[in-house]
Amino acid sequence: MIKVEAIIRSQKIDEVKVALDALGVGSMNVSEVRGRGQQKGIVQNWRGAEYTVDFIPKTKLELVVKDDIVEKVVDVICSVASTGNIGDGKIFLSPVIDAIRVRTKERGDGAL
Repeated sequence: MIKVEAIIRSQKIDEVKVALDALGVGSMNVSEVRGRGQQKGIVQNWRGAEYTVDFIPKTKLELVVKDDIVEKVVDVICSVASTGNIGDGKIFLSPVIDAIRVRTKERGDGAL
């Protein structure tokens, strides 16, 4: 099992969710986060004054998937969430040792 953490543009989450559902991946957690990457924030003008927004609002998508579909999930997220511009996001992959369903105590892939 692999944990997929994707930080993407907030306006792309609905499209990504639909694409993952079509792939058969329906279980996920979504959080609103703020952060900064290589772009180091953005400069905006408001009422004639210029100011820098250091932490950009993003959406964090977390899901645990079976090893055999990880690359499909990554490909779907990359293709749907990409705008071709700086700030499209990042995907992080981590191994998951075990998963346990609380209700039944089922373990492993079956708990997903």
